[in-house]
Amino acid sequence: MTLIQDIKNGVCTLTLNRPQVFNSFNKEMALSLQQALDACEKDDSVRAIVIKGEGKAFCAGQDLAEATDPDGPEMQSIVKDHYNPIIKRIRSIEKPVIAGVNGVAAGAGANIALACDITIAKESASFIQAFSKIGLIPDSGGTFFLPRLVGMQKAMALMMTGEKVSATAAEAMNMIYKAVSDESFEEELVKLAENLALMPTYGLGLTKRAMNASFTNDLTQQLAIEEALQTLAGKSEDFREGVTAFLEKRAPVFKGK
Repeated sequence: MTLIQDIKNGVCTLTLNRPQVFNSFNKEMALSLQQALDACEKDDSVRAIVIKGEGKAFCAGQDLAEATDPDGPEMQSIVKDHYNPIIKRIRSIEKPVIAGVNGVAAGAGANIALACDITIAKESASFIQAFSKIGLIPDSGGTFFLPRLVGMQKAMALMMTGEKVSATAAEAMNMIYKAVSDESFEEELVKLAENLALMPTYGLGLTKRAMNASFTNDLTQQLAIEEALQTLAGKSEDFREGVTAFLEKRAPVFKGK
């Protein structure tokens, strides 16, 4: 089983499970992750999603043994059929998607983590744009997300040099949300995911839709998107519950509707 799925307290945790090769992707694991994300999107009981790795690594990127196998998938298929659909699903699912980076995140593994809505990492973890080391270009949305997170100069340098970035340095340059101690990582990850699952996730999904649109919109277009989505949010059960709970001075109970 290359992917482990566990649902608890409204959170579906998807664990990449090829620890013997640092959770590097092969076709089976890529397709399994795609299918699991589809299932999470359709399952109303899932309010938040976590992607993490089994063992010492988060994900070392592509399994090069598969990529160089004469009988394996060609490079175009690996990018088009394996990674691109994963990135598109992470961005299109209108639920919080959290990357819990428990170890090294290299190549496509790093860029999948950066495509998530919120990324937290162990202080001992690291991020590497490893593609230049073997003559490839960054894929899995790396050339899209990384310069938007850290700026053009920093992103270009990291991509060209293949420099390893510690989790604490990644936080300092706004590559990720937070680096936490190794000892508290699991607790922090669960706490973050479960807190998000209790929030008005319909509104969080609309926020994600607005943020996605901001990548290509000008200000006028973005203001129009905010107007349209705020109108939808204002008609939601969660909005009514939030306002009612505030007026009644009690904790709200959101349903994600």
